[in-house]
Amino acid sequence: MTLLDTLITLKEKIGVFTALVIAILVILLFNFFVQSVKIRLLKHAKSKAQKSNIKIFSRILNVTFIVIVFFFTFFSYFGSWAGLGVVMGLITAGLGFALQKPITGVAAWIMVIVKRPFQVGDRICIGEVRGEVYDLTLTHIYLDEIGGTLDSSLHSGRNIMVPNHMLFEQNIINYTLTNDYVLEEVNFDVTYESDLDRAFEIAKEVADKHAGQFATKEKWQPAYRVKMEASSMKVRILFYAPISDIYRVSSDMTRDIYNIVKKDKNVEIAYPHMELVMKDKKLFKKK
Repeated sequence: MTLLDTLITLKEKIGVFTALVIAILVILLFNFFVQSVKIRLLKHAKSKAQKSNIKIFSRILNVTFIVIVFFFTFFSYFGSWAGLGVVMGLITAGLGFALQKPITGVAAWIMVIVKRPFQVGDRICIGEVRGEVYDLTLTHIYLDEIGGTLDSSLHSGRNIMVPNHMLFEQNIINYTLTNDYVLEEVNFDVTYESDLDRAFEIAKEVADKHAGQFATKEKWQPAYRVKMEASSMKVRILFYAPISDIYRVSSDMTRDIYNIVKKDKNVEIAYPHMELVMKDKKLFKKK
């Protein structure tokens, strides 16, 4: 190799390195600009939908800009679309084989952006994982976990990263797709000797106190049902409440029902116990 060939090769390498450095700097500057605008917009966002749209749109801008810079850099280096096409074909074939799940995750991300089965702020369940969505990326969904190891609708304090490709493999439940209200029930068992009408009055009193404020629509009015069990009458209260308050409302209703029934002489809580009833005392008289 002659000195001239060496200089040409060195010049080409320096040119490629310079182009990559410039591309990275441009991407970082654009990302900083987008992040600054996103923070400002989030401060003025008033609804959950607005915050979700801001985060998703900023993510789309960043990804689109990176793709454009990538194509422009390679096109400038190879000097023709034919050369770029060959390189992109080889890269795509290799990535498609080695990164099947990440590529599927990107497809899932596009599906979420287009179809909007959920958005930032929604409470969802993916498989056995429950939580509130606080970020959507190309590869993962970030959830603020609900319940966790506890049987509760409260935040556990843990964050979960769910790979996007799981969206094509698991059932997805969105608790707040159309509104924040979900159906819940509170049950209490009363004895057969209790006044059932009075038990219904207690149920209505407690439901109106705690769930009446959420009954803004006809279908959200509390409903009352009774079921005959082997050793008790089960009184059921069905009501709607915001998903974030459902655990507190259920707890408050249960506490009030217990306190009212405890003082009422006509209603008695049924619980497993053994009771001996002597109907014919003559059988036990001494001969």
